[in-house]
Amino acid sequence: MFDIACSRRHFLGLAGGVAAVAGLGLAGCGGTDTATAGSGAAETSTLSGSVTYDGASSFQALVEAAAEQFMNENPDVSITGSGNGSGTGLTAVADGTVNIGNSDVFAETKLEADQAATLVDHEVAVVGMGPVVSMNVTVDDLSLEQLAGIFSGQITNWSEVGGEDAEIHVLNRKAGSGTRATFEAAVFGDDVPDFTGEAELDKSGDVQTQIGSTDNAISYLDFSHFDEESFKAIKVGGVEPTSENVTDNSFPIWATEHMYCQEDADDVTKAFLEYMLSDAVQGSLVEEQGFIPVSQMTVVKDAEGNVTEK
Repeated sequence: MFDIACSRRHFLGLAGGVAAVAGLGLAGCGGTDTATAGSGAAETSTLSGSVTYDGASSFQALVEAAAEQFMNENPDVSITGSGNGSGTGLTAVADGTVNIGNSDVFAETKLEADQAATLVDHEVAVVGMGPVVSMNVTVDDLSLEQLAGIFSGQITNWSEVGGEDAEIHVLNRKAGSGTRATFEAAVFGDDVPDFTGEAELDKSGDVQTQIGSTDNAISYLDFSHFDEESFKAIKVGGVEPTSENVTDNSFPIWATEHMYCQEDADDVTKAFLEYMLSDAVQGSLVEEQGFIPVSQMTVVKDAEGNVTEK
């Protein structure tokens, strides 16, 4: 699927070839001689500049860890950013206020067509997302239909889904969150209800904090934010929320992690995005941070949410 013209959507076909990208450069974000920037400090001592990003909080930790490695190899480079949600990141990179927009969803789903057309997509990882409940909740498995009932406000008591007689406290993410969009697409399809729950939280870290201190609550998080000491991740339709079950779509709630740049991105931005696709990141760091290398997936998902075999 790698296209010399840099399709704005297709980097899923790297399939283990991420290390080879270092010699190619990034078509679309430019193929310059900065492409070897991530291969060793001795080769990159002249690379300098700054990179800014914003977007999905779900994989901010992965981007931060990769940025730290990259800056260690390139001491004259500064990489800084925030995780204010996929919609915010995509708008910011389209407007040119940051160099990179991180997103759990395709740009086409958040931006106008003409804005999305100016961006180049780099698919850097895949992550599973699933429902999480308070430690006191006895339910450990919910079907997609039951999740739809809870997150539409139709099911309001845990006893309705096999639990104790207690009110369900629904903690949602704010509109613009890619995690919310991914969860709702899997649970509701195109018919998403206008339901906010008891709270709409800004970031994945906020969900971690609030569900860890609230009884009888339910929310959803990406796998990299699961914390078995503070809350419980539960099965969906009898399937455990594990990366292995995501790779073939057995576990149905997952997203591709995108890093978007402008077509005329500067050299240091290109070099960092190339580094995200290199073996230095894909070979170990992606899995260490709780994500799945795109090369391990046996299925792909398009902007409309359709899943097909590779």
